[in-house]
Amino acid sequence: MVRDVLWHNIVLEPVAARVVDTPAFQRLRYVRQLGHAFLVYPGATHTRFEHALGAYHLAGRALDLLRSHDALGGLSPDDLQLIRLGALLHDIGHYPFSHALEESGLTSHEALARRELAEGALAGVVADLGLGGDAADRLGALVCSTSDHPLAGLVAGSIDVDKLDYLRRDALMCGVPYGDVDVDRLLACLTVVPGPLPGGRTVGVVEKGLAGLESLLFAKYQMYRNVYWHHAVRSATAMFKRVVHEALVDRALTPEALVVATDDALMHELLATDRTGLAAALRARQLYKRALEVVPAELGAAMPAWLQGDPARLAAAENGLARAVGLGPAELLIDLPHKHAMLGIDLPFVRHDGSVEPLTDAGWPGHMDLPPFAAGLAESACRLRVFVRRPSDVPVDALIEVLRS
Repeated sequence: MVRDVLWHNIVLEPVAARVVDTPAFQRLRYVRQLGHAFLVYPGATHTRFEHALGAYHLAGRALDLLRSHDALGGLSPDDLQLIRLGALLHDIGHYPFSHALEESGLTSHEALARRELAEGALAGVVADLGLGGDAADRLGALVCSTSDHPLAGLVAGSIDVDKLDYLRRDALMCGVPYGDVDVDRLLACLTVVPGPLPGGRTVGVVEKGLAGLESLLFAKYQMYRNVYWHHAVRSATAMFKRVVHEALVDRALTPEALVVATDDALMHELLATDRTGLAAALRARQLYKRALEVVPAELGAAMPAWLQGDPARLAAAENGLARAVGLGPAELLIDLPHKHAMLGIDLPFVRHDGSVEPLTDAGWPGHMDLPPFAAGLAESACRLRVFVRRPSDVPVDALIEVLRS
């Protein structure tokens, strides 16, 4: 029994307890869920460890409810165990400091999770769980959204248990009212319907769950706008990304070391080797300030690919713009947060008459027009910002010239 601040009592089955006791899972105790958000919201020091336990707990609740609806016909106990363990292990490959390093183009944490499941102590435990010789591959497919398991949508999908936990947990720990998802209603409205593959099945939602889904979409939008993409959080994130890039350039760090690092251990390494002053500034919460903030569409130019995933090109552009406004290297940072399909949805809905209709980003005219509206909300939440160490005027024209170069 684990006492959890959000869900109260979480019961770990013996199989799950063995996984939790591995070094790879225990590392998650020291990886914060929200990266540098604690510099803005002091309570946001919760970790990937407790979030993973919460996702496991919700997966168990979802399975219990589906069983009560007689929706699990044909699925074996091992099939259900894989779903619970997939939820537990979905973040096993996560880097320190949230998604910042993936924004810089490093290997996705899902791919790292698959690697973790194939080697080391965790792989040995998974092999001994009695779930079949291909258990590691099946768990990796669940985490990487490539599984054909009928219940894969509970681990990675439009209303997966990952989202249901992190939105509620992040809002609670930050002390904000934005992540109020109607989890009980959504879980109660889950069902299993015929899937896109011949003879296949997939997770869907009955029509009375529409209000719960709306609560999820709005909560996600509000959390991105007010927490995840808060300007000071993004300033700290941009500083962190740049100092890690410089450490990699100097070979003070390697990509392999980042994979197994924890938040505090990584900051210790950066403080010992950084030549830019960014690491010390982060530690002292001397965050860069906004010199310019625009909605990307206002610039009238397509955002170049190097803004998202090419740290070397981004650093060169930042230094060029810094010189143009009288600042030194690493004294100006450009930030464009991004989240693929932030409010995207692809989910079968079961109508009151028993028919099944797809609900996608195009919406469901006459019944639920929220998805296309949500896409507009997501676009409105995104800001391209220029942060500076010292007060400086950064003209929009100068930024546009750098973006087009």
